[in-house]
Amino acid sequence: MNLKKMISVALLIVAVASLCMVPVFAADASDPAESVVTAETAVTETETAEAAQADSTGMKALAAAIAVGLAAAGGALAMGITVSKSAEGISRQPEAEGKIRTTMMLGLVFIETAIIYALIVGILVIFVL
Repeated sequence: MNLKKMISVALLIVAVASLCMVPVFAADASDPAESVVTAETAVTETETAEAAQADSTGMKALAAAIAVGLAAAGGALAMGITVSKSAEGISRQPEAEGKIRTTMMLGLVFIETAIIYALIVGILVIFVL
């Protein structure tokens, strides 16, 4: 199996695994008008709401960590392949070193930009949603 097929299979596995890990947030569907509120019930509901808030924050942090981790792993893989191929190209054609290096640096900038976008989305998930 060549390298491109192995990378494609690995990325497919990571994509399927990440889709299985998407957290689903569900709200309580009970009708508050039907329940009788006592002091004891109010305390229990407050504790339940605080626990749900803590669980929600934890799931948001987990989702952000998975998103940033997958982006960083994909970016690291892409950067490694880029540097490897550019070194191979320079060794085959030393006279084209400047053009190859310039193109490689531009590609690395675009890869790093995608990783930074994933980091920004992760931060937005934690603090805005």
